[in-house]
Amino acid sequence: MNAMEVMAELEALGTDRQKKNYLGRGAHEPLFGVPTGKMKPILKRTKLNQELAEQLYATGNYDAMYFAGVIAEPARMSEADFERWIGQAPGYMIAEFAVSVTLAEAPIGQAVAEKWIYSEEEIRQTAGWNCYCWMLGNLPDEVFNLERIRQLLEKAHQEIHGASERTKVAMNNFLYTVGISYKPLSEEATAIAKEVGPLEIQKPKKKPTILHAWENIQKDLEKGRLGFKRKHVRC
Repeated sequence: MNAMEVMAELEALGTDRQKKNYLGRGAHEPLFGVPTGKMKPILKRTKLNQELAEQLYATGNYDAMYFAGVIAEPARMSEADFERWIGQAPGYMIAEFAVSVTLAEAPIGQAVAEKWIYSEEEIRQTAGWNCYCWMLGNLPDEVFNLERIRQLLEKAHQEIHGASERTKVAMNNFLYTVGISYKPLSEEATAIAKEVGPLEIQKPKKKPTILHAWENIQKDLEKGRLGFKRKHVRC
């Protein structure tokens, strides 16, 4: 399949209901509103294809950019490629659910994610934190440097209450993920999450949401989910 054929299929799969859903969650036009589950049959035909992924990402269409992340070949992507993708991301949904997920499967994932976390740009910060969540929830504990994870925990601890709303959400996810999926620092993450306490997240035109990493960690520990690792990052 070429890019034009994929775009035509995505357009046919779009629904007004899903489009409205995506727009309400922060997506931007242009978009068709394709439920992600409906992309899987297309993936079976395109398979992983970096050249096609680049063509689709360059369209600027939300659904095409998301699908580009599904079919990308992360091992073939350089740091410059990921910097280009994050620079072109038209909002946090593509940054966090396409770029960061793709980066999580790249050999350079940790290095780039950490660089983004220390960036001054919110979109890079949230993508970096979320990428680390995807990696911690998928890769063996031994591939991570314990002291680096501890430093990131402390950074979240010190900065979360003064961070932007999206960065608060990403940091909260990080505290939870370390608490459940990274056994070496689970107790430290749990203690920090308890000290951080509940976070009130303001959303445009919606009621505030309360996030509490410590409570979620406790619930999953009670279910015996310590050490949870997912088999796959991308769908």
